Amino acid sequence: MNILNFRQLAVRASLLAVTLIINTLSPVIAADKTPHDEHQEGVISLTTEQMKTAGIVVQPLQLQSIQSTINAPGEVAFNSYKTTVISPRITAQLIKQHVVLGQSVKKGEAIVTLSSVAMAEAQAKVLTTYLDWMRIKALGKKIIAEQRYLEAQIDWELAKAKAIAYGMTHDQINRLVKSNTFSQANGIFDLVALMDGTILKEDHLVGQQIEPGQELNVITDESNMWTIANVPPDVARKISVGNKASVLWDGQSYPATVSQIYHNLDERTRTSRIRLDVENNEDTLHPGLFVDTQIETSTQTSALLVPESAVLRSSDGDWQVFVEQDEVGEFKGVEIELVDIRNGQAIITGLDIGTTVVVEGAFFVQSELAKSGFDIHNH
Repeated sequence: MNILNFRQLAVRASLLAVTLIINTLSPVIAADKTPHDEHQEGVISLTTEQMKTAGIVVQPLQLQSIQSTINAPGEVAFNSYKTTVISPRITAQLIKQHVVLGQSVKKGEAIVTLSSVAMAEAQAKVLTTYLDWMRIKALGKKIIAEQRYLEAQIDWELAKAKAIAYGMTHDQINRLVKSNTFSQANGIFDLVALMDGTILKEDHLVGQQIEPGQELNVITDESNMWTIANVPPDVARKISVGNKASVLWDGQSYPATVSQIYHNLDERTRTSRIRLDVENNEDTLHPGLFVDTQIETSTQTSALLVPESAVLRSSDGDWQVFVEQDEVGEFKGVEIELVDIRNGQAIITGLDIGTTVVVEGAFFVQSELAKSGFDIHNH
């Protein structure tokens, strides 16, 4: 090989080596030359004016004292203090029903109409004593002996009391005496609702003979129900009447209060029963429904708390809060674990004490970040 060819080969080898070096370093060089965006990935920067207008408030996370809670299964039941039974006090025949199951009724509304021989006799006595009393009263004590006057008055009051004891109301008696005719003393009378509520039980047929004390209908006010929770006896000792609680069903939480702690154990499960008063204004809870409960105990623990509105779903469905970065007004969504929500406060984990987070205006921050084209989720 001559010297010229050798030099050409050497030059070509050098060029090849330089090319390889350049190709190896080009990604690094390209990366270094990529212009740095004014925002880091997933970070939104807001001006002081924007934060003031949107009402954005930030606070450092601090441990706060909260009541410890226990979870327990429960069953919805009637509130016995807001439940009444429609039942006759004398033997009678049911001749008409005025309501159906599930119907809402008002206090004083007729539920069933009954007919009774005993009531007919009581109604006749009401009329005779009323007419006698009106006559004696009109004559007055100057003409009528005092004893006769008192006897007529007492007879009238006793006749009314007997008719009421049989099942008539004051209004029904007033209509009877105003009619002033004995044809109205026919033994027919209505049993009426004693409270506003809903018809939850119906156990009768038209034409049926009804005996005293027989349960015809059950009326309950479902705006406030009971939930009976079962907890271990050693846990029940940590619960007090008045403690706050929640009833959980179908993804919803219903505020409740501990109203009674039963002293006798459930014979089947050997657990203590805790009675909760739960608001049911939307009429979604019904007797017999199995639910979950969360009950505060009398012991306390510490946890990180933020307002419920400060915790939002990220783009992939995880919970997150917005953490302030090194610069004031710079925020980044950071995943957290949502442990629980109590009384509008979210109990969270996954961040250090002292981390500054958005406690008011988080939705505005999330919206601005989404409009900026960033992924609002940080892995």
